[in-house]
Amino acid sequence: MSTAPQASAVQHGSFRLYLGAIVLGTLGIQIQGVAVAWQVFQLTESDTANAALALGAIGLAEVIPFVGAVLFAGHVADTQNRRRIALWAIAAMTLLGVGLFAQSLLQLETWVQLTCLYAMVMLGGLARSFLTTARQAMIAELIPRELIPSGVRWRNTLFELACVIGPGLAGLLIWLGGEPLAYGLMLGCFVGSLVATSLLKPTQLLQSRTPEPILQSLSAGIRFICNHRIMLGAFTMDLFAVLLGGAVALLPIFAQMLGVNELGFGLLRAATSMGAVVMSIYLIIRPPLERAGPALYASFAVFGICIIGFGLSIPLASELGFGLQAAFVLSFLFLLISGAADAVNVIIRQTILQTTVPPEMMGRVSAVTAVFIGCSNELGMAESGLAARLLGTVNSVVFGGLATFGVMGLTHWRFPELWHLRKVGQEPTK
Repeated sequence: MSTAPQASAVQHGSFRLYLGAIVLGTLGIQIQGVAVAWQVFQLTESDTANAALALGAIGLAEVIPFVGAVLFAGHVADTQNRRRIALWAIAAMTLLGVGLFAQSLLQLETWVQLTCLYAMVMLGGLARSFLTTARQAMIAELIPRELIPSGVRWRNTLFELACVIGPGLAGLLIWLGGEPLAYGLMLGCFVGSLVATSLLKPTQLLQSRTPEPILQSLSAGIRFICNHRIMLGAFTMDLFAVLLGGAVALLPIFAQMLGVNELGFGLLRAATSMGAVVMSIYLIIRPPLERAGPALYASFAVFGICIIGFGLSIPLASELGFGLQAAFVLSFLFLLISGAADAVNVIIRQTILQTTVPPEMMGRVSAVTAVFIGCSNELGMAESGLAARLLGTVNSVVFGGLATFGVMGLTHWRFPELWHLRKVGQEPTK
């Protein structure tokens, strides 16, 4: 007796357009991130300590407007048309991309160019706060609720694939034609994402039917996540582990230490996402995790070990009698494995989010989780720059990797039920 094929989220045409919009938008964001970081480093590389601070300031410039606006953006996503919000946000990012392209063509004073770059990043962070919450909440409007876990895995896999292609492609473009070529392709990606989003046709609209005062609406999203300890514990552990253990902001300095050019820098930026793609594909084809709690902790442990290994890759290669080429390979492999580990916790956390939150509250709750993610990623870049200034580049990365294990211990102390989580979406067993 034959069995019917298992339904998949990608069978829905609008969801495929949604994935296309995410891939193109993510490619644009990744290309922009690499080009801006490389340009800032080129403008400040004469002083390594100040270069570390300048690179860290990119994350700070983005996270301040993002975190400042994202809760309001979540309220808007639960009361207004989510597709329209996403369209306006991508249009704003496209206009900012035009500004980045223009400044790369002009011969400006260093301080003027840095001011332009940081200003564009800040405004981009504001636009991204609305795009993130609208897109996160939109998935429940495109596919049936029972297909959401499948949709989360597909979205994460293609998102990470774009994060692989984007940095490597950006490094290649900068190597071939400088920043203007990279910014030009970034603009093309944003336009493509805008077109794909405009073609979306949600099957149902799930905004709140009863408008609330904004403060009451925002507090509802905060209360929801605080009352769900599994979700709160998972996002809290990710927040502090990535905040302290992330090393993305310092990659231009490591690229210089490793003796590689723009292309090598792009490969280092892409390495974590390469690992994430491999792991995401594996998680798509394998059955759901039976012991999600231990898998979550294991993923953070592997992440911490790999960050330590990455920080020590040059002295480790030297001890083994190898040169900088071997150190580059070691750095790439450690970043690759850290990305694979990170993909496990990303999929677990996003599946918890999408299967636990009522669709009409998804915008507000996604906004709260976006604060966690934004603080861990962009604020982590600022922390990396400051730590590198105080401790040195290598010591700051090693300290961050060690701190991950302290974060795991504190999380287990405050949220012991997280360890007992079995299948995502089910209550933990006692």
